[in-house]
Amino acid sequence: MTKEKKYSELPASEKAPVMQDWLNEHKARDLAVFDLPEGNPLADKVIICTASSARHARSLADGLTEMCKKEKFELLRTEGYQEGQWVLVDLNDIIVHIFQEPVREMFNLEALWTDAEPRLMEEAE
Repeated sequence: MTKEKKYSELPASEKAPVMQDWLNEHKARDLAVFDLPEGNPLADKVIICTASSARHARSLADGLTEMCKKEKFELLRTEGYQEGQWVLVDLNDIIVHIFQEPVREMFNLEALWTDAEPRLMEEAE
């Protein structure tokens, strides 16, 4: 008798496109994906996107949570949900940042990963 796995064993490279497509379909803007250097203790990939409002940011986070449950992607935690200005969804090997536009501009997280390989959504397809 084989025991069913609790979480999907898909690598981040296969999970990220699923998440990108879902975010794109749900009107997240300015998607950017960063492939972090191998061995990075933070994650394998970082996805950054912009939401049009706090409600939209929370809706995107809720949808990602539901998708993770359905797909059996490991979900560690969500931060910043109540405020909806910067919602972080931690999937262990992928970190998703959902920003309001002014907050994204202020923190400019893209600048943190100068050694990562950035790919905009159009390039990821």
